[in-house]
Amino acid sequence: MTATMNETRPSADRSVRDIIAAARSVRTQTKARSGIIGSLGMSCLSGLLMWLCFTPVNASPLAWVALVPLLLLVRIEERTHWMKLSIYVGSLASQLAMLQWMRLGDPTMYIAWTALSVYLALYPVAFVVISRIAVHRWSIPLAVATPIIWTGLEFLRGHLMTGFGWYFLAHSQYRWLELIQISDIFGAYGVSFVIVMSSAALSLMVPHAWLIRLRLAPPSTGPTTAPGLTLSQLIQIACTLAVFGSTLTYGYVRRAQSDFKPGPRVGLIQGNFVASLREEQVDPRDIYFTHMRLNAQAVREHAQVIVWPEGMFPWPLLSKSGDVSDDQLRELVPGVNPEMWSDPTTRSALIEESQRSGAALIFGINAVEADQNGMQMHNSAVFVRPDVGLAGRYDKMHLVPFGEYIPLTDYIPLMRAFSPYRESTSGLTAGKQPVIF
Repeated sequence: MTATMNETRPSADRSVRDIIAAARSVRTQTKARSGIIGSLGMSCLSGLLMWLCFTPVNASPLAWVALVPLLLLVRIEERTHWMKLSIYVGSLASQLAMLQWMRLGDPTMYIAWTALSVYLALYPVAFVVISRIAVHRWSIPLAVATPIIWTGLEFLRGHLMTGFGWYFLAHSQYRWLELIQISDIFGAYGVSFVIVMSSAALSLMVPHAWLIRLRLAPPSTGPTTAPGLTLSQLIQIACTLAVFGSTLTYGYVRRAQSDFKPGPRVGLIQGNFVASLREEQVDPRDIYFTHMRLNAQAVREHAQVIVWPEGMFPWPLLSKSGDVSDDQLRELVPGVNPEMWSDPTTRSALIEESQRSGAALIFGINAVEADQNGMQMHNSAVFVRPDVGLAGRYDKMHLVPFGEYIPLTDYIPLMRAFSPYRESTSGLTAGKQPVIF
């Protein structure tokens, strides 16, 4: 009798293990489907809200809730299946929508548009992954960890490979003057910090039952205590309210202290031309005469300083160092006659327009320099005064990767194939220092 029971027990144990394994498999598959739908939905919702914050919609109040869906993915204790991929898909769709204007410059810019979107879509994924480590492994409060991590990633995005400092959360709040006054201390990063901290507080107020309905948490993970906010959550919300209140108080106080003196009357003119990078799509004379007419309208409004758009003076400002010979110029720039590097026509046109207007002018222009080290192209602004002439030039220091230059070409020469400029160059050259006009 005993022997028979011992012989049949392993078979019975295997049956029990098989039943448990099958049950776990069904639960895992259900949870996986649920997690994928929830995380993908939250990521797409966050991406949509981010797009709505900026132009062309400019629904800037949505910035305060745009990150709440992602913060819910940080808040849940157990990671959903395919969370990283889901976040990346939603983020990539958002970046493609926000950056679609890049494709207008040149056919090759479709590649740049896609490449930059693919790169920037990594940052929300990094935000959620790092935040989950900070909150669940290091036990840092959500309202403390997430604004620090998001702001740090914005700083990294604004400086890595010269950086892309556009579409920060703070930039959506440009019309709320009291809120953005803290920028005189903390820069735009301080404003982004307050927005993310406020979003984190909002995400803490979402009931756990909603997380289950949103398919972010399985039904079996309901709170074991009475429903409501925990002491930790209440403290985080209170601290957030204190930070938000202090920010607004500082803004109102600072604005009340302002004692601005009248400055020069400034005229801004804007034509409607596509800035192609490789070849002109319209006659340069049409661009020039259109802006001259707009310039004349600004003069009739008694403008003392008139600003032209970026890159809209259609002829480049050429300059060369004195030690470069004509033969070297022919080798550096085969398509340009060496005599053109000394031609004063462009400079004279700039000065004559300023003298005709009786106002100081700031022109957006392409500046090209040649020296012993080669040729450099700059996206520049020149300052011209009727009494002095050409009084200053600023070369843009912070170039847009994939848009104004192609990164990593020194290490990966094949990247030059994606340049919208010339096959032999990786794009524009960054300026070295700021210039005060």
